[in-house]
Amino acid sequence: MITRKPIIGIVSKHETYIDKALISDDVKQAIFDNGGTAIGILSTNFKHEFVGDNFKDNLSAAEKENLFTQVKICDGIILQGGIETEIYEIIIAKYCYDNDIPILGICAGQNNIARALGGTTLKICNPEKHDKSFYKYAHNITIDKSSKFYSIVNTTEMMVNSIHKRTIKDCPMLDKVAFCEDGYPDVIEAKDKKFYIGVRFHPESLYLKDENMNNIFKEFIRTCKPC
Repeated sequence: MITRKPIIGIVSKHETYIDKALISDDVKQAIFDNGGTAIGILSTNFKHEFVGDNFKDNLSAAEKENLFTQVKICDGIILQGGIETEIYEIIIAKYCYDNDIPILGICAGQNNIARALGGTTLKICNPEKHDKSFYKYAHNITIDKSSKFYSIVNTTEMMVNSIHKRTIKDCPMLDKVAFCEDGYPDVIEAKDKKFYIGVRFHPESLYLKDENMNNIFKEFIRTCKPC
């Protein structure tokens, strides 16, 4: 009997003025290297409508049906980082929460799993310290030992990269479980879900050399294994 690999849907991004659906090579490779099968989840309309905290759910019933049909194919979902966010990313995050579909939100993806549940973000006051590099460490984070995230990395401190200008302000229904020295939440999670975790950093850029980063993908894909 051949066991099917977990299917992980990477939610594609639009970048400003580029008429293409984008998926990070680092993200898809981290999935393949940890035993998953990566596929793309695509926007179901032609519009590029970028949103923030005060978003409006204006997708039609047909657009949502096409979106959720893609999600239902998958055993887990990854929301990528990026400069912009569109409403379909937030809608997918809410759908995953409501249906307990494992989801990992990376950087802007962390914003969107928070926004899906009424969360808000804010601009950080020292972007020169945090908008640095994908492939180099920027700072340390301290992790709550009672968190689900701690059980994944099995350490109370780890070094992370950093390339962002916003952070989570409020995240109702989610817990802030890891912080950098500036007090910004680097990890948020829902303890009552199989895997509903958002990270501010980019584990996909460091997973090949950092066991802690790779363990995030390893545990995510393990959680996504079909029954």
